[in-house]
Amino acid sequence: MNQKSISGNGGIGVSHSVGYCTNVHAGTDLPSIRDSLVRYALPVRDLVGGDSLGVGLWIPDQASRQLADEGAEDFAEFLKQRRLKAFTINGFPFANFHQEVVKRDVYSPAWWDTERLDYTRRLAAILAVLLPENEAVGSISTLPIGWGKDVAADKIAAAGRHLRSMADSLKKLHRETGRRIVLAIEPEPGCVLDTSVDCVAFFETHLPEDHHRRYVTVCHDVCHAAVMMEDQRDIFSRLATAGIGIGKIQVSSAIVVDWDHMAIGRRREAIEQLSAFAEDRYLHQTGRRRGDGVFELAEDLPALISGVSDQGDPVGGDTRWVIHFHVPIFLERFGHLSTTRDDVLVALRTLNDPHKSIDFTGHFEVETYAWTVLPESMRRHGLSADIASEMQWLKEQLG
Repeated sequence: MNQKSISGNGGIGVSHSVGYCTNVHAGTDLPSIRDSLVRYALPVRDLVGGDSLGVGLWIPDQASRQLADEGAEDFAEFLKQRRLKAFTINGFPFANFHQEVVKRDVYSPAWWDTERLDYTRRLAAILAVLLPENEAVGSISTLPIGWGKDVAADKIAAAGRHLRSMADSLKKLHRETGRRIVLAIEPEPGCVLDTSVDCVAFFETHLPEDHHRRYVTVCHDVCHAAVMMEDQRDIFSRLATAGIGIGKIQVSSAIVVDWDHMAIGRRREAIEQLSAFAEDRYLHQTGRRRGDGVFELAEDLPALISGVSDQGDPVGGDTRWVIHFHVPIFLERFGHLSTTRDDVLVALRTLNDPHKSIDFTGHFEVETYAWTVLPESMRRHGLSADIASEMQWLKEQLG
């Protein structure tokens, strides 16, 4: 991936961009986005320090149309004057990510729908304007095809055609503007692509050519991989072997319940604590390691909790749960629950291994979008201060 590749020559210390994802802020139109950046991002910038603050912009469909109609130059100047660097866009949530109930709606439209292709093309054109001059590459994360593991073959084929068309559009945009924008497919539990194995198989069938892979990559979300109980090192090795680049790392952490290491009398207390996270807005897929050692994915946390016995024993004699709930990335343990912070650290160490050859843009995006639905006890200092504490922790880990 040109300038920002990591290929055994010094790791993440060579060149990287770090930002936080603004999908934590509500608002689907351009004025709301501007207001949120002024209200929250500027205080984060000042708390973190430095010349500027990286932001992973969430630009939903409505705002993307406004920017396409009005031109993105004014918005680019707005960001520049406020020392906000938009090097990446989160193009996963299409519509209102903060409505009362989101759940499966976040996976629509899928990549077999032309609406998704058109939306992502708009985002690429916008990012080509917003991308700071000193950034060689811009990235856009997107959903892993669509929801479900039993999607009809004709829909998967249509998604493949649309993604190849997207690669062609990005190649043309690069030629016309000199700005290379890459699309980064983000595996998520329960979707068509929810593991690195799925990604490799999809790329081999639908994105086989070098020019496809120059412009279509993978967005590695640490939380999602942890929920699927994939080893972070194995993921990077598998993608590198397959010749698939990493367009962005979403630095995120999941909740862990280690039933096997918990006294019987504590299990009910753990369930009571976990119940505070079984909220109604987002889908909280849960990876289960059953008593027989087999992995199984539960679609959502509330239904899984309802199956726990009065004594707090999980169904199937489960030994471990990993829950898709983005908690603060610096958090290691709270009460009877722990987190996948170690997965974050393993991922960062692997990227920094000079013996690894990982095709990576250097884009890191903190994506704790769930701050607003976390239990009140975990939101201590206000949203900007909480986001800044994550940014500072990540920068310390990156050195």
